[in-house]
Amino acid sequence: MAFALCQSVVGGDMKTWVTVAEVVECQSTPNTERGCRKFLDKLFLQYPQARRKRQGTKAFEYDVNYLPENIQAELVVIEGKRTVNSLPVLAEPAKPVEPSAEAQMLWAAYEQGTTKAQNEAKWKLGTMFAVAELTNTGMNIMTALELVCGKYNRECEAKGEKPVSVGSLKRWWYAIKDEDRSLWLPLLMSERGKNGKSREAEFSEEAWAFFKADYFRNERPQLGSCYERLKRAAQVNGWVIPSLSSIKRKIEREIPKTHQVYLREGEYAVSRYFPSLIRTIADVDAMEWVNGDGYKHNVWVEWHNGHIIRPKTWLWQDVRTRKILAYRCDESENTNMIRLALLDVVSKYGIPKHLTIDNTKAAANKKMTGGVKNRYRFKVSPDEVQGIIPALGIQLHWTTVRYGRGRGQAKPIERAFSHGGLGELVDKHPLLAGYHAGDNALDKPDNYQGNKAGVDYESFILALEEGIQMFNERLNRETEICRGELSFEQAFERDFALVEKRLATPEQLRYLLTLHEEVTLKANGTFELKCGGERQGLRNRYEAYDLIGTKHKRVVVRYDPNRLHDKVWVYSQEGVYLAEASCTRPAAFGDTQSAQDHSRKEREFVRHTKKAAQAAQEMEVQEVAECMPEVEFDDTPSVPQVWEVVHQEGNAMRKQEVLLEDEKVSTFRRGLDNYLAMAKKAKGL
Repeated sequence: MAFALCQSVVGGDMKTWVTVAEVVECQSTPNTERGCRKFLDKLFLQYPQARRKRQGTKAFEYDVNYLPENIQAELVVIEGKRTVNSLPVLAEPAKPVEPSAEAQMLWAAYEQGTTKAQNEAKWKLGTMFAVAELTNTGMNIMTALELVCGKYNRECEAKGEKPVSVGSLKRWWYAIKDEDRSLWLPLLMSERGKNGKSREAEFSEEAWAFFKADYFRNERPQLGSCYERLKRAAQVNGWVIPSLSSIKRKIEREIPKTHQVYLREGEYAVSRYFPSLIRTIADVDAMEWVNGDGYKHNVWVEWHNGHIIRPKTWLWQDVRTRKILAYRCDESENTNMIRLALLDVVSKYGIPKHLTIDNTKAAANKKMTGGVKNRYRFKVSPDEVQGIIPALGIQLHWTTVRYGRGRGQAKPIERAFSHGGLGELVDKHPLLAGYHAGDNALDKPDNYQGNKAGVDYESFILALEEGIQMFNERLNRETEICRGELSFEQAFERDFALVEKRLATPEQLRYLLTLHEEVTLKANGTFELKCGGERQGLRNRYEAYDLIGTKHKRVVVRYDPNRLHDKVWVYSQEGVYLAEASCTRPAAFGDTQSAQDHSRKEREFVRHTKKAAQAAQEMEVQEVAECMPEVEFDDTPSVPQVWEVVHQEGNAMRKQEVLLEDEKVSTFRRGLDNYLAMAKKAKGL
């Protein structure tokens, strides 16, 4: 430990023999080694026994005890400095001593101190070593303090530093002189801490609790406002409060930074202090893993319909090489643009194995991700139709949502939206000058026009295409794959040529061209689609004559969202193709031509159904009658059955015989008689 290391040096004696090179450092000797050598040779002529040759060299060394007192004091100070400066690199003691509890606490406090406080304590320790060595030679304590003080003050004056007083040296000396030398360093720093502690302003505990409760909350009030409320509360409650600057220092000293962030900014903010996970893509092939996200441009564009908007672009990017593979732009983020952008990727490069997206409404809808169990958006039913992404055999991965916010760092595409990305390459393109919306609400250009004017659509698309090309072709990319040499485009071309492609079949491409909706099929072969929206409470109605009277109750309809009034394709829930259906339009109330056409189709339907039904019958009804067994009649006369009915009238019993055919009447009569008998008995008759 640190205090044990210190003890191994500071507990020893100072050296008693010095060389010319060591003496020349003193202020009381000549400044050059030649002059200092002459000075020492002359001084030691009368003390030949105090001058000897150093072993292994031609140089002489001199006994310190025969030097003048002032030179001895300077050497003590210099040697003390060297001892202190060598503290961090001292050797371990041969026999470590078990530290006491007090020593452990002192050195723990020292190690937790600031670098400035530790350096100041080391400087004090050097002066105390010098004083200790002088007093060991028998010098008076005050004389030793004055010598050391004078030596250090001359050095401080030369460096332009604040001088030290004899009183300070005296206070430090009496604070440590009776302690073990291994504890001098932490004691000198704790002495400074004790003095600082005594200067800490008084602060009532109730007032401190009041201030913390007011300041550390999610509304993040200003420090000055909280201090004003504290002053008003202190006047009422008689609290003692310090200055605002003292409270600032108390917060920094007593409340950890992470606690401050959590109390004022919440869980998400404090989670950002935790080191992020570093991932490698060395084991991922090109086009094996694709990620996508939408970017809202900071530029105003006049769209096809005349609306002036800030368009949204969806981009798919290769995870390994960071190349942007495809994109689609629209007024807002929607399923159609995501589907078509994925179609561009699949038709050009093949089908990826993995795909990462955010759990948004547009990206995580049932048409794209139906059947994925961990979607956490929209109701997941066990029999829902499989979406486009799982139907293509792509394993879907969601970005993590923690503490109410997404993890943008989980997708490499997020880097394309930050500094130097599409915001610079596209939104600030020269073709779009004058229509930039600014990076945020507080950063608007001087020529900002808002949504009053927008650049034409063609210029925006040209700028978007050129910006994405610049993003892909920029050289010396600092990524794991490019290694500061290649561009994203070069890295993709190199790696994609080495992998096995998963090309899409024509059926899979058609699957991407259409969306699906699960509907209820009526018995007459008609159904309605919600995808076309509603107008005056009506939806698009479709007819499929081949599905009239079928057993299917729920079917899946695949459609082209750009051609909803044309044909659509009907599949079973298991994915089996059933029929085509066409969109029908309501006829006018007085449209006789439509009525005639409908009547003709109805007659044809009935006639065709009649022929088909009759053709399917393999036996006539007369043949059915002939195949039935002959009926045999029983000529035995029936014997009437007689039943004996007993009626109770008071205490007397009356028997009556009835025939079987009168059973229904006798049963009713018997019940009526029983009721009358019970009524008489109840009345005592």
